Amino acid sequence: MFLKYCIVTIHTANKMRRRQLFIALMTFILSVSLIKAQKADDRGYIVKTGDTAPDFVIREAGGNTYRLSDLRGKIVMLQFTASWCGVCRAEMPFIEKEIWYPNRDSGLVVIGIDRDEPEETVLRFKKEMGISYPLALDPGAEIFGLYALKEAGVTRNVVIDRQGKIIFLTRLFDREEFGMMKAGIFAALGEK
Repeated sequence: MFLKYCIVTIHTANKMRRRQLFIALMTFILSVSLIKAQKADDRGYIVKTGDTAPDFVIREAGGNTYRLSDLRGKIVMLQFTASWCGVCRAEMPFIEKEIWYPNRDSGLVVIGIDRDEPEETVLRFKKEMGISYPLALDPGAEIFGLYALKEAGVTRNVVIDRQGKIIFLTRLFDREEFGMMKAGIFAALGEK
């Protein structure tokens, strides 16, 4: 709405005023972009531990639709992934075997969020990887953009506690960091 107002105002202004308004609009857009970029950490996250996890609608490939906030009371692990990502493929078996499978009945929810791929690709990816946790669709990387800069890469995990607060963030697949995340998940599962 604001942008439409600016365009109409610029269009109807005289030549000198039009130039001033255009410069003001470009300055505003650049400022907003810089503020967003400044909020990102060195790994591209725009959220941090302790923040309430941004809410969104989850649409599982070939499955259910629900909101992240519907999962309050459970420990949630979001795994941002894509079929073309080799590091994601390396990490997924460890998530399945070491985190998801042993805790699937303990109040843990693991959801892979597949970055901007069609449903058929996501379903094939899930089958190829042999995982049992759901993969959800993220058209346009809109969900990803709630957590990290859209230009940032996948292979990242966000762990959310029972109250909806972020308790752990990872980037890439490092066994030491993965072990710390796993310990954090197990500790959170033990807390009631």
